[in-house]
Amino acid sequence: MATRVNAAPGDDLTVAYRRLNAAYQQTLRYAEDVRRLYQQVQRAIYQSLLGLANALEAKDAYTRGHSERVGAWSRGVAAALGLPPGEVDMIGQAGLLHDIGKIGIPEGVLRKPGALDPEEWTVMRNHPLIGAQIVAPFDFFTGGALMIRHHHERWDGSGYPDGLAGDEILLGARIIAVADVYDALTSNRPYRAALSHATALEHLTSAAGLTLDEDAVSAFVGLIEALSTAKPDVGPRSALRPSR
Repeated sequence: MATRVNAAPGDDLTVAYRRLNAAYQQTLRYAEDVRRLYQQVQRAIYQSLLGLANALEAKDAYTRGHSERVGAWSRGVAAALGLPPGEVDMIGQAGLLHDIGKIGIPEGVLRKPGALDPEEWTVMRNHPLIGAQIVAPFDFFTGGALMIRHHHERWDGSGYPDGLAGDEILLGARIIAVADVYDALTSNRPYRAALSHATALEHLTSAAGLTLDEDAVSAFVGLIEALSTAKPDVGPRSALRPSR
């Protein structure tokens, strides 16, 4: 009759450890799969939102490319200020989507060839609120939603929609505001020609610390001057009416 040999306690612990480690590794793989899927969903949502913004601009040759420029410049300024990569990405994305709320503005106001009257300006000033509401359901873009809402706020409290001032305004929104103002200044309007690159920079520097964030302006000026050195044709944009 065969004699039963009992496993040593150390062998039982080894088997248990291996099983536990295998389960842990499997959990890590599941977590990585979930993380990857979540990132894919984020990208898909963001690309859909960007498609809406681009479709809005594609209707109007006067503002085409505005959001792309603002997004690229905002990202560059954020990086120049030494912000973390994740925050740089968020600011760049918010810059690209900053005018998405104009989807909710009536065509008659949005495409009006002349200056807006006070009532129309009241309607137009709703676009940051509408834009923030569009992206608000997405938890991963909470910071971006606030930047979109506040990109027309001003350092001295004279902006809209909430009348915030100074550091009450998210840094990302202050950065986007600088890029947005520069692009508007270097675009033609029905009542004035586009300002030159140099004149627009003078305007920004004069507004620094008053209506615009001083650090953001300084970083933007450094960025745009570097770009103008690399690309001497940087100057007035081809838009024929204002980016409101």
